[in-house]
Amino acid sequence: MSSQIRTDWTREEIAELFALPFTELLFRAATVHREFHPPEQVQLCTLLSIKTGGCEEDCGYCAQSAHHDTGLKASKLMDAQEVLQRAAQAKDAGSQRFCMGAAWRNPKDRDMPKIVEIVKGVRAMGLETCMTLGMLTPRQADQLAEAGLDYYNHNIDSSPEYYERVISTRTMEDRLDTLGNVRSAGINVCSGGIIGMGETREDRVGFVHTLATLPQHPESVPVNALVPVKGTPLGDMLADTPLAKIDDIEFVRTVAVARITMPLSMVRLSAGRESMSEAAQALCFLAGANSIFTGDKLLTTPNAGDDSDAALFAKLGLTALKGEEPMRAGREVEVVG
Repeated sequence: MSSQIRTDWTREEIAELFALPFTELLFRAATVHREFHPPEQVQLCTLLSIKTGGCEEDCGYCAQSAHHDTGLKASKLMDAQEVLQRAAQAKDAGSQRFCMGAAWRNPKDRDMPKIVEIVKGVRAMGLETCMTLGMLTPRQADQLAEAGLDYYNHNIDSSPEYYERVISTRTMEDRLDTLGNVRSAGINVCSGGIIGMGETREDRVGFVHTLATLPQHPESVPVNALVPVKGTPLGDMLADTPLAKIDDIEFVRTVAVARITMPLSMVRLSAGRESMSEAAQALCFLAGANSIFTGDKLLTTPNAGDDSDAALFAKLGLTALKGEEPMRAGREVEVVG
């Protein structure tokens, strides 16, 4: 069976998808999802902060920025053996992918040997590996590829137009350059963004458009709902303007449009899920989300927790994805762009 994957989406087409009647949008997204993915299976991933706080970047949402007074204590890069112990625990809990994040603008060359050791150790356990370490040089991307890293996460956060209102210490082009380095090294790309930072729907259109028109779609697209952190510019803004919080229906719309425009990607519900109702999460799964972070913590912010997820999966009849997705294996696709 051959299907067509487009990388030539226009902003107008994506805006039209966002504007569809909600039930029609969900129907289209669910139809695309069922063509490419088993609809009852959801990938379980675990995220661990292997180096917390003290980041040079000034991301307006992030508790780990050295620019913000959030009370978070900075730490050094974790010992490799400790990371491997946490990975083993994640595997025992049912996770398929182990994601590791370090609060850096970019890793230093002196850090790479330990990072490489960690990647090799986690892969040896049979887990998929993902890292987010900030911006990468081509050489660093090649080192991670040689170590066997499966995925590299580097979110674009928002639209090109809204980006500079969130971060001033790097540009959208810096982000895209790292994604290019990762792709050139042969590592799968994980890239998404954050919804509910005060952006408009037009910005959400621009966010999806940027990812959906890359030469190759990211293999993983995390969609986060902003978790307001006291002491960060965006956290304080939302505390003063609670109505700025994104509503559930608009969040589900964003998930659905991501699914339609990037059919092969794993669309992951990431930060903010702990504050969503079960009904809102169910709508996200219907709209094509098929990956979540498990556990009770995402880097420094709270998460729903394993028991809560197990209860929700039982209620919805969902199961954890095991191994390669059977409906994607061997599929021939034609890329148009």
